[in-house]
Parts: sequence; structure tokens; C-alpha cells
Amino acid sequence: MRGGTKVSVETQGVRIVHRVLRRVFRRESRLLMELVAAVRPGDTARAGVLAGHFRLYRLALRRHHQGQDELLWPPLLARVDLEADVVLRMQAQHERVAVTLARLDAAVAAWEAAAGGDERDTVVAALCDHRAVLLEHLDDEEAALLPLAARYLTEREWACLGERLVAGLAGPALFGAVLEEASPAERALVLRGLPAAARVVWYVAGRPRYARHIRRVRG
Repeated sequence: MRGGTKVSVETQGVRIVHRVLRRVFRRESRLLMELVAAVRPGDTARAGVLAGHFRLYRLALRRHHQGQDELLWPPLLARVDLEADVVLRMQAQHERVAVTLARLDAAVAAWEAAAGGDERDTVVAALCDHRAVLLEHLDDEEAALLPLAARYLTEREWACLGERLVAGLAGPALFGAVLEEASPAERALVLRGLPAAARVVWYVAGRPRYARHIRRVRG
């Protein structure tokens, strides 16, 4: 999970990680809105915890989108013709999501400083706008993009995407978020893709750290 560990992920595993990540983004974008809205004005300690969690969420989402920008769009655009509009639409949606994240960066920083009520409400409104754009993209991705990728990507391209997905989960908070959302069968497959030593590190150190982080975030 750390130090550039390279993990071989089978095509089925790549699709499962991709699917679970989408569920994680749906869950966390909702929880962030609810948790921020519940913070009392002036509670800078709580604002700091949630600001830190937002930055982890932002990091995971940006890594995920960067992987798609670099490894999905180029091969698909080179092979599709009439369906190129799907890929171009996905690119445009990524740009819209990035705009909402930039707005949130500024809003969260302003709120974190003093945990004011007005600043909190600005963050909640920005999170609401972000989630609306994100859900539109995720729905469209599931309905239109993934069937296209299944038809046109090679096994090697799926493997490269899988390596990028796993590398993007470096750290117990991001990796733990995926395992939390995964079903037992999905969790077993993701863990099977890790080297034995990495699995031991997760169970001994990563899982307890993730549990502590989630207790702080969700209260």
C-alpha cells in the first residue's frame, strides 16, 4: 500500500475496485454534507477533523480522475468513432467536478480557521453542488462509459488501470474506505491482490488506524 508497492490486479479485480470506489465517493460526499452541517459554530476542533477528512476524500477523487484522464480517455478516443461523444462528455464532467473541488478548497479553508456558522453553511452548499455534479458523472459513467471500456480496452490496459487504482489507495484511510464499502466477496478479492506482507501490514497497523480515523470523523 505504501512505498511504490506494485500489485498485480486481474481484470475482474480492477472492475470491482472501480465499482467500489464509486460507491465510496457516493457515501463520503453524502456524509461530508451531513457531518459538516451538524458542527456547532466555533467548534474549531471538529471543523479541523472534518477538513482533514475532506482533503483525503478530495485526494482519492482526484487520483481516480487523473488515472482515467491518463489511461482511459486516450485509448478509447483512438478506437471509438460514433461513441467518442461519450468520452468527451466524461472529460467535460471531470472538469466540472474539478471546479467544484476548487470551490470547496477555498470554502473549507475559510471555515476551518474559525468554524463560523456562515462559513460552515457555505461549505455545506458547496458540498451539495459538488455532490450533484459528481452523482451525474458517476451515473453517466456506469451507464455509458464502463460498457464502452469493457469492449475496447485490452487486458494490459485494464492491468495498468488496476495498478493506478491500487496505487491511488496508498494509506490506511483510503484503502480502508474501499474495504469498508466492499462486500465480503469484493473485500476478499481486493485483499488477495496484495502481497502477503502488505496484507499483514494492513491487519496489524492499517485497519486499527482506519478504525480510529473513522471514529473521529463520524463521532
